[in-house]
Amino acid sequence: MLTSLSIKNFALIEDAHLQLQDQFTIITGETGAGKSILLGALSLLLGKRADLSAIRNPEKKCVIEGVFQIEAYDLQSIFEKNDLDYESQTIIRREILPSGKSRAFINDTPATLQKLGVLGNLLVDIHSQHETLSIGESDYQFQVIDALADNKQLLQNYRTSYKAYQQLIQQLNNLKENQREAAATYDYNLFLLNELKEINLKEGMQEELETQYQELSNVEELKENLSAAAHHLQQEELGAVSILQEVKNRLLALENYGEQYQSLSERIQSVLIEIEDMTIEIERLENRVEADPETLMYVNEKLQQLYSVQKKHHLDSVEDLLQLQNSLQEKVATSDNAEEEIEALNLKIEESKTKTQKLATQLFDKRKKVIPGFVKSAEKILTQVGMPDAKIKVELNNTNNFYTTGSDEIKWKLAANKGGSFNDIKKAASGGELSRITLAIKSILARYSKLPTIIFDEIDTGVSGDIAQKMAVIMSAMGEDMQVISITHLPQIAAKGNHHFKVFKAAENNITKTNILQLNKEQRVQELAEMLGGKEKSASAIAHAKELLN
Repeated sequence: MLTSLSIKNFALIEDAHLQLQDQFTIITGETGAGKSILLGALSLLLGKRADLSAIRNPEKKCVIEGVFQIEAYDLQSIFEKNDLDYESQTIIRREILPSGKSRAFINDTPATLQKLGVLGNLLVDIHSQHETLSIGESDYQFQVIDALADNKQLLQNYRTSYKAYQQLIQQLNNLKENQREAAATYDYNLFLLNELKEINLKEGMQEELETQYQELSNVEELKENLSAAAHHLQQEELGAVSILQEVKNRLLALENYGEQYQSLSERIQSVLIEIEDMTIEIERLENRVEADPETLMYVNEKLQQLYSVQKKHHLDSVEDLLQLQNSLQEKVATSDNAEEEIEALNLKIEESKTKTQKLATQLFDKRKKVIPGFVKSAEKILTQVGMPDAKIKVELNNTNNFYTTGSDEIKWKLAANKGGSFNDIKKAASGGELSRITLAIKSILARYSKLPTIIFDEIDTGVSGDIAQKMAVIMSAMGEDMQVISITHLPQIAAKGNHHFKVFKAAENNITKTNILQLNKEQRVQELAEMLGGKEKSASAIAHAKELLN
């Protein structure tokens, strides 16, 4: 439960500290005094996003800190799952810096807003008037029934299965769309693929063909130049080989005169060997180069094929064409294999659908089982709060469709008066009746959950003093099992609290501040008297206040 709440530099609060206790706590104060500020500060501890405008003094940081006693609520696994240090007395702190940045800590360990939200949902339930208006929405109705049926894990398993089923359906739709696109272009893609296969593409083939084409196109020039080169190398007197041979002989004669002459002789010998090798290679090339019109025609045709498909596809190399060929091959294969893939996917979808339907049926069965007990308990509590003839009907119908909540449709109906017909609960109930129904639901849920703290924000809206007194009895009874905090304008509810805080505004040095005061017995009498009869506090109002407290 929440044992203390400290607020510094937040909205109209400069520095406030509430020391809270178990059972039933009351918070009262005039409209605009700042009761909502307390909820705003607490909401920040529970993961709500910070607003820089909420800082009272923009030059100082805002600090909100809550201390929770949690040893009785089996929350160790939540701390472990979120990499947090577990302490039986857990401290949550939120800081809003003047720069606008926000920081959060759980037991002095930095925490994300998501972690605050996870933990906060297990520590405090803040019931606002908005939740009262949500009572007619199916999501809220499912939440209540599922809480009573202990469906948390089952619902999580269902949603996991449902999500997987949706993903398979999406895969199937995508595959069918791809198949339609592939079928529309299949013939053309197959034509392009065969066109490329006909060329028999290989890496490096373009360079090889272009070199071969150059040779075959210039046979006469090649033979003439090669022959001339061989002649100049091999002439008996003026040929390069003869001249170099003479140079070699001259240098050999000088070898005995030193290493430098010997080195020259070796070098000229190497040159002579290289020249002789070149001569042999030139003769080999000369003999190889022959006119071949048929081969020239074949090479030319191959090159024209290459140039044509490169121009057609706006590509520059054989490597690019090979990539295109592989891509076309995949598209054609996809089209060929699409039916098999669709058939296999349909089998997976049926399996997933069967699994999801099974989980949905389990949800339906468990919900159906708890509904009679819920209706009976709700009607009993409504009798206690002045609705003795009210009847509640919960219609739960299983459909063939899947939703995030299962395959069910739910509708709560109310017959508020004896002999009246059932109608949608939100339409059939007045504002005051909705408040009482909401309280009945919260009272029932309190027996099933281990939630430490519940806060009612003006749940008494639209009810008379007599009804409010009866609602207070319910909240007081809830306080035996959990910490209940009620923000109220009605003295009949305020009088039933075990503890009482007053929120009020006061001006100090021309600056308005919100203050919070825990009231003693005499102060409670004065507060209740003011709530009953105004600031005058007549003798009858004081007497009535004492009577309510007793």
